[in-house]
Amino acid sequence: MNIHEFQAKELLRRYGVPTPKGSVARSVEDVARVGASLAPGKLVVKAQIHAGGRGKAGGVKLVNSVEEAKEAAASLLGATLITPQTGPGGKVVHAVLVEEVAPIAKEYYAGITLDRESRRMCLMVSREGGMNIEEVAEKFPESIVKVFIDPRFGLQTFEARALAEGLGLSGKELFAGAAVFMNLYKACLELDASLVEINPLVRTEAGAIVALDAKISFDDSALFRHKDLLELEDLTEIDPQEYRASSIGMKFIKLDGTIGMMANGAGLAMTTMDIIQQMGGRAANFLDVSGGASEEMIAEGTRLILEDPRVKAIFINIFGGILRGDILARGLLMGLEGKASPVPIVMRLVGTNAEEGRQILRDSGLPFTVAENLSQAMERIAEIVRQQ
Repeated sequence: MNIHEFQAKELLRRYGVPTPKGSVARSVEDVARVGASLAPGKLVVKAQIHAGGRGKAGGVKLVNSVEEAKEAAASLLGATLITPQTGPGGKVVHAVLVEEVAPIAKEYYAGITLDRESRRMCLMVSREGGMNIEEVAEKFPESIVKVFIDPRFGLQTFEARALAEGLGLSGKELFAGAAVFMNLYKACLELDASLVEINPLVRTEAGAIVALDAKISFDDSALFRHKDLLELEDLTEIDPQEYRASSIGMKFIKLDGTIGMMANGAGLAMTTMDIIQQMGGRAANFLDVSGGASEEMIAEGTRLILEDPRVKAIFINIFGGILRGDILARGLLMGLEGKASPVPIVMRLVGTNAEEGRQILRDSGLPFTVAENLSQAMERIAEIVRQQ
């Protein structure tokens, strides 16, 4: 689960990470209220959407007064921002963050996430702040300093100081930076975050270390321990189809291909996408109906795929275990509402009650291609792709 910048900063402040003074506004009237609580002078108005690259898209505006902040907010609220992370449809701005401007002396990067290779949390910093970390890694790899944190001991103070030294900090600034990293790790650990990122982390002209921006992503599997965090989810930022799927226990992600895909289990779903790619096609979606899918879940998954006008065919790859073949077949027919699919459906169905499922489909009288094996299904998908 992702949250907005203003929410991430509120959480980080609880853990002692300094941030600029400011607050969220959802209307021009709110901007006046927030502005009255801030020091006179320059302000920054930042569009709140779940995407990076807001500055280049015109979503971050520096102003000289509250009146200018109101004008900036009026131009952003309700507008659609298109960034490299939003896709061509962009995202509508429903709120802005109004903050005091920090006098920046130097920008840095700091982030902590799970490193799967070492199976440890990795806290990394860079002297090149304000850029995507991928771009930094490509252009300035020598600027990145990493610490892989031993879960038995947590982040140690000497490791935090080493990270601060890696940024070129010294004296009081070094200890201030180390304190930020210690608090950053504590926040990540206690909130069950999968990513905590500050970009840029800045040193002000007065020598303070401040989080000028913040991003936090949470491990969905751990949210049952954090009921308060669930309240931070902004449903307007979630694709409606993805939300429909997740609300009943499925994983659905819309992609840009033409072959709809359904499988049971994340591993099989990813393999099925690879098969489609190998056959010369591109998947229109990722859909994992889960191992224990019900007829209703299969039906809803079918509807989700068919709602995409770009879909030219559907590849269903089911290895029945907990999910029985007869459940799959009845759910599929429920989703089609007894009508023939508008696009070809190719199915590989093996495992528990597979033959019973095939018989249900045959008895329906509707056209399906139920392959005897995976190779046969792949050949049919390749044929469909060639005809597109």
